[in-house]
Amino acid sequence: MLIYILLHSKVYLCRLTYLSILIGFDLLNSSQINKQHLIVFTRYPEPGKTKTRLITALGAEGAANLQRQMTEHTLSQVKKLQTITPTSVEIRFADGNLQLMQTWLGDDLLYQSQGAGDLGQRMARSLLDALQGGAQRIVFIGIDCPGVNADILTTAFQQLDSYDLVIGPAIDGGYYLIGLKQYIPELFANIDWGTAMVWQQTIDIAQQLNLSQAQLLPLADVDRPEDLPIWESR
Repeated sequence: MLIYILLHSKVYLCRLTYLSILIGFDLLNSSQINKQHLIVFTRYPEPGKTKTRLITALGAEGAANLQRQMTEHTLSQVKKLQTITPTSVEIRFADGNLQLMQTWLGDDLLYQSQGAGDLGQRMARSLLDALQGGAQRIVFIGIDCPGVNADILTTAFQQLDSYDLVIGPAIDGGYYLIGLKQYIPELFANIDWGTAMVWQQTIDIAQQLNLSQAQLLPLADVDRPEDLPIWESR
């Protein structure tokens, strides 16, 4: 009976490991997460599925290559942050799988599939996961804003010592960074994602909830062909 249980457990573990590779899921735990935790939302650079609004200017391959470059640029700044203060880094990715992501970006990062739902639902879920894993200050960024650097990230985490919410407004009306230290799913609900209303709607909700907030300097995203000079002049 004991031998059967052990063998059965090994089979289950193998199946679970194989499944995690397929869908990019890996349970977070307190040994992986620091009190200061950064979550980077990105997408595997598969042609035709990423930076689609730039395909008319760059082609599918060119848009995917830009996705790759912008992700790597963002992570270069994240690595500088890690030399300043202990910070765990989690990649929340869409498309691809765990094996593809690790082959691309290395195995020294935490990886989680973004999963189902709109952007707000995916962010709220990742926030809860991080808090349950032991994080106390959590900052989210994407990879669309080349102006995000280690100094901005350091400031964002520092501001969380004094404020409930830290937000970095994007010039196009969205935001390039949001930081929290408690689970506030309302901030991610009823938002018109992908529009110029995102930042204002988020601020309105924060005010309704009486959250103290710190705002960072506005920065520009690279989403459309007319934004490409922002990337080229980084």
